[in-house]
Amino acid sequence: MNDPHNIRGVVSYNREFNDLNETQLKVAQAIGIPIIADREAAEHMKKKLTEITDCEAYTIDSLTHSIPFLIPGAAKLLETIGRNFNDSLASKGLNPNRIIVTSVLRTQHDVNRLRKSNGNASENSTHMYGTTFDISWKRFLKTEKVKGHPMESVSADTLKMVLSEVLRDLKKSGECYVKHERNQGCFHITTRKG
Repeated sequence: MNDPHNIRGVVSYNREFNDLNETQLKVAQAIGIPIIADREAAEHMKKKLTEITDCEAYTIDSLTHSIPFLIPGAAKLLETIGRNFNDSLASKGLNPNRIIVTSVLRTQHDVNRLRKSNGNASENSTHMYGTTFDISWKRFLKTEKVKGHPMESVSADTLKMVLSEVLRDLKKSGECYVKHERNQGCFHITTRKG
């Protein structure tokens, strides 16, 4: 049963998570893979990448403009975020939920397609380097049962506050850059470690 306590969040999502594309792009270009033209070319890069799949820490959304691969440092960061998120939920008396990854590695072809339907999509997307992923702050995957008992829902606003605390701590420790994307309903996150 939910017994929430010690949930503080951040004062302002936009002020706390304002790492612009230029800042994230510098590190992505330095530690990421070379830009991949298309998904066929991505097949040849798989040895340098880690495939991400649904696990206890996170779930992968239906990816329409990206493929589920990251450089090892980004894959490790994603798992850390998911684990820390659930540890934080437990310590705050909240039921477990998984974060939802909405975008991962994009090929040049993916970026071109996305730019046709999304005016906010950057031509110089950090997603092209395998260093960056998006996590929804609107949607979370509720754990249905723990030890046979149905779980009560936790509001998306409360979950966003807890997730923001986790991301703030990782950002402050130099693990990542984070941009709060209001229109896309996600946190855009770039690892700072390969």
